[in-house]
Amino acid sequence: MKEIDDRKFVSRLIMSVLTEQIIVREAIKLFPQTKDSSIECAYHALVHYDADEDMRKFDIEYRDAQDEYLENIAHTLSDGKVLPKNIIDEYKPYYKGTARIWKENISGIIEEFKRFINI
Repeated sequence: MKEIDDRKFVSRLIMSVLTEQIIVREAIKLFPQTKDSSIECAYHALVHYDADEDMRKFDIEYRDAQDEYLENIAHTLSDGKVLPKNIIDEYKPYYKGTARIWKENISGIIEEFKRFINI
């Protein structure tokens, strides 16, 4: 089943980031486009991880907690399982979908910007 394979793939992406094999932005580009709420949640948790780069440098407890949180997400997805509802619900109100590949013109850039600011 494609959803299970995609979850396992996303798990490997997250673990590659946590073990510093790839950078976050590279992992984000590789996320599959999907309607799977577990994958969408993992995507946004990774985006959040990247956005908190400065905070992670100065707050070791926060960094450790965030790493553990992502590890738990990766572990669940590695079995092809759906993430718990409470984790999915944390991200649902704020984000829609995973990144999309930009069209190679100005309308694609505008479309992605509008999606980014939730219009």
